[in-house]
Amino acid sequence: MAQEQKLELRLSHKLILTPQLQQSIKLLQLPLLELNQEINQELMNNPMLEEGLEGEPEPKQETTVGSSEEAPYKEPSNDIEAPLEKMFGFTTDNYFEERESDGRDLGYFGDNSEETTSYYERKREKESLYEHLLWQLRLSHASEDIGRASEMIINNLNQDGYLQASLEEIAESAELDVKSIEEALSFVQEFDPTGVGARNLHECLLLQLKPLGLYNTLVEKILTEGFTELEQKKFKQLAVKFKIPIDEIFEAIKIIEGLEPRPGRNYSGDDPIHIIPDVYLEESDGEFIITLNDEGIPRLRLSHYYRKLLMNKKSLGPEEKQFLEDKLRSAVWLLKSLDQRNKTIYRVTESILRFQDDFFKKGSAYLKPLNLKVIAEDLGLHESTISRVTSNKYIQCPQGLLSFRVFFSNAMPMAGGSISSSTVKDIIKQIVENEDPKKPLNDKKIVDMLNEKNIQLARRTAAKYREELKILSHTKRKKWF
Repeated sequence: MAQEQKLELRLSHKLILTPQLQQSIKLLQLPLLELNQEINQELMNNPMLEEGLEGEPEPKQETTVGSSEEAPYKEPSNDIEAPLEKMFGFTTDNYFEERESDGRDLGYFGDNSEETTSYYERKREKESLYEHLLWQLRLSHASEDIGRASEMIINNLNQDGYLQASLEEIAESAELDVKSIEEALSFVQEFDPTGVGARNLHECLLLQLKPLGLYNTLVEKILTEGFTELEQKKFKQLAVKFKIPIDEIFEAIKIIEGLEPRPGRNYSGDDPIHIIPDVYLEESDGEFIITLNDEGIPRLRLSHYYRKLLMNKKSLGPEEKQFLEDKLRSAVWLLKSLDQRNKTIYRVTESILRFQDDFFKKGSAYLKPLNLKVIAEDLGLHESTISRVTSNKYIQCPQGLLSFRVFFSNAMPMAGGSISSSTVKDIIKQIVENEDPKKPLNDKKIVDMLNEKNIQLARRTAAKYREELKILSHTKRKKWF
């Protein structure tokens, strides 16, 4: 078959995202902490950007009369080397003054003159479970083999203090026999906290009995011979099995409930996660004030030195000019993208405030059904833009620190209209909190109570919402004493 070459002309529609547009989209969806990291990275990579201090005056343009080499370089407006005002169509010196012309406080470039320490900077060092156990091992007088095996066991404990690897695996890694590993495990299980080194919940609870002097008691008997009935809360069967009054079973169960199922929880090395709100919403004289959080965000500006260097006619070679021009475009686009990000977040917050006005004034019971499409149509933006703005962002309002996604929920039918699914979940939570713990309500009874409030809900949906709220079934919620 003969091969031939030919030219074809085709027309097609393609969506091409420029690097600048990709950066703008990325900045829009970043939460505050990640935004801070991104800006600091740009400060290191782009010499055209510098961090300014609040109250520091902007450097003035300097011109030298009679010096052709130092005079500002002027070309027609379509020349790429023209001054910044002609290159980009706006003056950066007053760019951030214009954004306040409508009287709104968009935050982000606020007063950073006072040195404050953020929540995530005020961290206290906490001893980990590994360090606590290793410290006890170093103080012990174990033999070399037992000490090495014990350290291997400590290395294989999870954050709750349970042993994850099998004794055979540890013996193979330590090049010791299983009997030595068993001896080392018994040695580690005597360490503080009590119950550490257990391989399951059953063993963990049994290990805690010796320090409490509960060996050869009903508590030990229940854990060793009636653990299955205990898990299923079949207390009457335990009473029949051991031929003792059920009141004595209840007394033993109270002691078991006081044992620690996760002995390593107090030594968790995980630092607490402090959520930083992106928006503050405060009520003043019946009106809500929206303020964007700018804590820890650098105050950016264009470098006067490099701008002046770029606009001089003979100060740079072609390669240096091209490099600074590229960096200037990147810096200006970053500033515009950051400003656009703040304006978009502000507008979305305003729109949510309009639709959820009753929620902010009266409480969570007045949360209305709302979806992203409604906000997008209200602001004339794409639905994906609203999704990026509300993703991983939080608002501090009179109701507390809430995710933006809290305000978006499906509509559930009810007499005379509809109700938010989030409100239905709150009602289910209140019903469970107010129930008799000795006679907990099953899903069918919860649905009947919702029907009395004119809320139509299927039993399967009620069970789904209960699981999302991490509420146990009625059989596991029942309190016997």
